[in-house]
Amino acid sequence: MSSIPIIAWLYATPVSTAIRDLLWVVPTVQSIHIIAIAVIFGSAVISDLRLAGVLATDEPLRGVVQRYYPWMRNALVVLLATGLIMAIGEPDRVLLNNTFWLKMALVIGAFTLAWRLRRPFLRPAVPAHSDDDKPPVKALVWLSIALWCVVIICGRWIAYSI
Repeated sequence: MSSIPIIAWLYATPVSTAIRDLLWVVPTVQSIHIIAIAVIFGSAVISDLRLAGVLATDEPLRGVVQRYYPWMRNALVVLLATGLIMAIGEPDRVLLNNTFWLKMALVIGAFTLAWRLRRPFLRPAVPAHSDDDKPPVKALVWLSIALWCVVIICGRWIAYSI
């Protein structure tokens, strides 16, 4: 089944038309979207570098993870909401774009990896273990940072690809 009729229907909806016709909506939503990815990326990099033992090594690992993970989670919600608004506004440009779908897969992968790496530190502390008793995660941490970088590149590339 082709997605063209669904995209055409979505494009013709009053909500889609309003998003395109109100001059302030797209730049405002795009700006919020960019701020949200900056928050996710910044929070991910800081806590990833702490997980790798590169940054803030004088701070407890659990504290760093617990401080930055809510920022990541909340920014992801904003990122998805603003992305949905942009997709509704220009469904033909977005939903038929392979780079968009690559970005979506990478966002899911990057956030899943971020959650899996941080999950042990989001639970209440077990007194018998220290914060630094963790499996070796350095390669996964660098993969996480790389995935977020590629998400940003894909997000920018959507405007130039079909």
